[in-house]
Amino acid sequence: MKVIVIGAGTGGMCLAHGLRRAGIEVAVHERDRTRSSGLHGYRVGISPNGARALKACLSPELFATFVATTAAPYDTLAMLTERYRTLLRMRMTDLPHTGGGPEDREHNVSRMTLRQVLFTGMEDVITFDHCFSHLEQHDDARVTAHFEDGSSDTGDLLVGADGASSRVRHQHLPHATHTDTGLVALGGKTLLTQRSEALLPEVVRHGFGMYFDRRGQFGITHAVRMPWGRDGGPREGAGASERELVERWPGLRFDNTTDYISWAITTSRTIAPSDLLERTGPEALALAAELSAGWDPRWLDLIATADPGSTVALAIRTADPVPAWAPSTVTMVGDAIHTMTPGRGAGANTALRDARELRDRLVRVRDGEMSLLEGVGEYEDLMRRYSSLAVRESLEFMNDDGTARRPVIGPLSVAAQRTALRFVDHFPPAKRRMARGFQKVRDSELVPSTGRGSG
Repeated sequence: MKVIVIGAGTGGMCLAHGLRRAGIEVAVHERDRTRSSGLHGYRVGISPNGARALKACLSPELFATFVATTAAPYDTLAMLTERYRTLLRMRMTDLPHTGGGPEDREHNVSRMTLRQVLFTGMEDVITFDHCFSHLEQHDDARVTAHFEDGSSDTGDLLVGADGASSRVRHQHLPHATHTDTGLVALGGKTLLTQRSEALLPEVVRHGFGMYFDRRGQFGITHAVRMPWGRDGGPREGAGASERELVERWPGLRFDNTTDYISWAITTSRTIAPSDLLERTGPEALALAAELSAGWDPRWLDLIATADPGSTVALAIRTADPVPAWAPSTVTMVGDAIHTMTPGRGAGANTALRDARELRDRLVRVRDGEMSLLEGVGEYEDLMRRYSSLAVRESLEFMNDDGTARRPVIGPLSVAAQRTALRFVDHFPPAKRRMARGFQKVRDSELVPSTGRGSG
């Protein structure tokens, strides 16, 4: 059996590792020209769902390297007003956990660092600068991927792991559409120094901040402290095993990530100028400051001192429900099939779970326990169930209904939201319920109906 993976993102590479360890031939085709191409430096939170998938698919040493190269853990999650007044504060220890191992914890990860971890040892599996064009399914149950340079690759299963604008999905499931949430976002990175740290509210200088203004806009900050210093060597205080893993990890040659503050502001298309998605560099920073008019001066300073080359603008989209389709020699993982808003931080973790679930079924196919179509069908049935929950929960937290900008009702809704958050902050049972709600799409073992046994 040979599996062709289109896209060397998080889900595609986790799947490739799992298949290779299982002795299943796999080839990955990536459109980026090199392993360090593209803007991959933003922070991603790897939840227990994602960490368990990585542990299941990576070699023990590479999983240990993943853990050793994650950024310093957060101690706090806080919700604040745009003027830095705390509405709710939650310790990360308040979040429910189902175990004590590294696979049961939250991890702060630079996307570039995770990318390099997943490329480690897979140089002979990945073909870079290979842009997928179209696929062809054959009568003999084989499938061929064609590329823009005229080359092709044939195997038994093609897996689309090519992101939200997936060409695989457009051809295989053309009726699988996306809906624009009405939200757009601008983000950037500011070098983390003693001065820039002081631009954050004290409560989130070692945590995750969420900021809500009176127009329905919201911002986020992440303080990301990498396990190595600016000289590339492990930080003092790192354990001996972690230092050894970082020092001998070949991916460090391709990862120049240093400590940074990641920030973003999300707004409505009704507020933002029509050309927001075309803004880059200084123009994007100027627009972020303009949208933040009236926010705390420290927030504006954080934007003003950001790296202009790090800015990114994006439209927030979400996948529409798709009726079940017949399994075939083509399937998908991650955003290629279930794009979701960043509202719950579940996108990358759901992609990693996809990789684990599909790997498990393909191992059973290898062992003769089921046919390929049975394995793909079982994976897709399960994936549709847990991903639909993640898509729905993410959308509920991040959509534009315009309430905050309506006359009279707008100010009342903002006041009600802030009062409710302050109440939760002072009522432990309500805070525990909120913490569990945050985690239910990030740790499937907290939700028995979508746990591993449900497949």
